Amino acid sequence: MKSLKRFGLLPFIILAIILGVVLGGVMPIWGLRIFATFASLFGNFLKFIIPLIIVGLIVPAIGHIGRTAGRLLLLTILLAYLDGAFAGFFAYLGSVKVFPGLIPAKNAVGEAGNIVPLEPFFTVEMPPVFDVVSALLLAFTLGLGIAYFQGKYMKGFFEEFRQIVEWVISKAIIPLLPLYIFSIFLSMSHTGEAMHVLRVFMGVIGVIFAMHLFWLILEYSIAGLVVKRNPLRMLLTMLPAYFTALGTSSSAATIPVTLQRTQKLGVNDSVASFVVPLCATIHMPGSILKITSCAVAVMLMQNQAFDAGMFAAFILSLGIMAIAAPGVPGGTIMTALALLQSVLGFADTDQALMIALYIAMDSFGTAGNVTGDGAIAVIVDCFRQKAP
Repeated sequence: MKSLKRFGLLPFIILAIILGVVLGGVMPIWGLRIFATFASLFGNFLKFIIPLIIVGLIVPAIGHIGRTAGRLLLLTILLAYLDGAFAGFFAYLGSVKVFPGLIPAKNAVGEAGNIVPLEPFFTVEMPPVFDVVSALLLAFTLGLGIAYFQGKYMKGFFEEFRQIVEWVISKAIIPLLPLYIFSIFLSMSHTGEAMHVLRVFMGVIGVIFAMHLFWLILEYSIAGLVVKRNPLRMLLTMLPAYFTALGTSSSAATIPVTLQRTQKLGVNDSVASFVVPLCATIHMPGSILKITSCAVAVMLMQNQAFDAGMFAAFILSLGIMAIAAPGVPGGTIMTALALLQSVLGFADTDQALMIALYIAMDSFGTAGNVTGDGAIAVIVDCFRQKAP
């Protein structure tokens, strides 16, 4: 646990993938089945905990946002959501144009189907308390009710429930993710899929990084058009925030730098102090872009059918889910697992691939999120000046 905090999650994920690829071809079957058993148990636990994560994170998030009134709050939330949603649609369109050339339709994953997959020694069913759709409906109903009535007992209960959920994520799920991914790549190496997946990963990461840069330029082009200023100069002003987030992989840890650079853009101090901390929680275009692109890549790798309507529902829902993402490494992808499962039909192996791809680019998404916060603050400040 201390090593995970010291070095971060990414090195352990990379090590897990490498060891899984190397050992999958030499480990005896009984050893492979031990890790297959762990992967089965952990995957079932994820299915159990995901609806509770939805309720535990979304209910207090809606209740907290709803207790603050004002046009600036509503504008900030609307801009953050629209930016994330449009980033998701841009990612989908770019991915379906580019990724098929990187991921041939008839690939090693499909050809490995003749190999019998590893069977766990045993499995334990862990049925969820309620399904994902019920969890979403319950979360929105309770969250809006708490925001409207401001009941202190319900609010306090769900604040404590949120702390329990975040504790489970940070103390149980996140530390075990490297072992889970190691187990998945052991199985893929045994079936011959692993090397193909790694080759695809490199191309996908490069494309997603390019899309991130394009989206940042687009965000500041729109902000520059609104305030009639040079967008590239504004973007250059925010670069210290970008590189700070690149190193920390944390929107919260980057708030002081983001706030300082946003004020350098000429944004009113009170507006910057309001928008930047709020956007550190709710403005996630970089993460949504990354998750959407990774989802397309995984579905192509696994020869799964999808269409624009399916991803439209996924992206619009993901924009809401991202608001409730916890402030822990990999928190956004953990929140998105419910939608990946319910909307896109992801199985355990698909989810493990998504987690590996996402963590590999975690800092890129965070850097895109916090840098874009400056563009949101500029537009909100312009609205404040023109409002009667």
